[in-house]
Amino acid sequence: MGQFNKKQTIDLLEALLHGLAKGRAGKRAILAVESGDKSFRWTGTSGHSAAGEAVVANTPFFIASIDKLYNATIALMLAERGKLDVDESICHYLPDTLVRGLHHDGRRDRTAEITLRHLLTHTSGLAEWLEDYPKGRPSLVETVLQEGDRALTVDEIAAHVRDRLRPHFPPQKLTGSRVRVRYSDTNFVLLVEVIEAVTGLPLHEIHRQMLHEPLGLQHSYFPGHNQALAPTSTPMMLCVNGEPLHIPLLIQSVKGIYSTAADMMSFMRHLMQWDLFLEQKTLATMRSGWRRFGFPLDRAALRSPNWPIEYGMGMMRFRIPRLFTPLTPMPAVLGHTGSTGCWLFYCPDLDILISGTVEDVTAGAVPFRTVPKVLRVLSESGYQPPDK
Repeated sequence: MGQFNKKQTIDLLEALLHGLAKGRAGKRAILAVESGDKSFRWTGTSGHSAAGEAVVANTPFFIASIDKLYNATIALMLAERGKLDVDESICHYLPDTLVRGLHHDGRRDRTAEITLRHLLTHTSGLAEWLEDYPKGRPSLVETVLQEGDRALTVDEIAAHVRDRLRPHFPPQKLTGSRVRVRYSDTNFVLLVEVIEAVTGLPLHEIHRQMLHEPLGLQHSYFPGHNQALAPTSTPMMLCVNGEPLHIPLLIQSVKGIYSTAADMMSFMRHLMQWDLFLEQKTLATMRSGWRRFGFPLDRAALRSPNWPIEYGMGMMRFRIPRLFTPLTPMPAVLGHTGSTGCWLFYCPDLDILISGTVEDVTAGAVPFRTVPKVLRVLSESGYQPPDK
């Protein structure tokens, strides 16, 4: 492969950003690419923030389900310190009034069979509180989009799962060869409750103590709960089909995070460089036991991560199957995406970090189209990992 052409790379990434923003109302987008040793760093932006300011590299945005990667990391850090056991039942940590009947198959309550490992790996079978459809009724996300913003307590979320939804399958025996996986935000709602229970602290304070301050994440915060460590720009506007979507109460209810592309890549670099765990085997465990989601067979699954995405412990692995790229196979990337069209990935083969967003709740598939294009740009420009 020839010498790495940085100018060509930047030109191609600029074109990719332009194409990403062009087809979306408001033309809002952020795309950031950075090598592990920081010898190559580029961030492109397009559009305006909620206050009408131009989107810049440090404009924060809602990271949606990328927070699963953060919260899984914190859970495993706490496990290393003996604060929790990932193979313990959730009933050991959470009150009976919250968890009783969450996983009821019509004959018996199987909630006690669910462990923290089930939550981390999406193998509990629990219904998806936000996207699943109650019989004859719209999903909660559709209700919010139709009727407007609303606040929800964790008890209300649990009641919705218990009374109106049904589990998809029994809690899985994780030693088996055919383990079923179904993406469900309910798993991580419960994981957050466990994290708060064992630490005695609210989630935003745990993030501040364990991630934000130690890693210097200056522009990350929980809206409605705390502020960033440093002065931070007005965030990007969250949209639905290009139209502004104002749901601060719901985001506050689910303890959502706003962050920047740079902060997210800093977190990912520390995670992948073994800086966050006491033992290397913890990250190795997080990055192993990959299980592939099945094909979507219902409306709710169509909006959730599915085939060919694989899941470990709070982490996705994504690569386009070799069948579809026989001449130039795509290397695997590790990380997470959010349903608002945001992404945070690390490519071990290339030692490259990729993050960004289009901030639209209808854009959940955008990351899986964008990241392969970024990797193709690097390949065409002659990029090689720093140690090669």
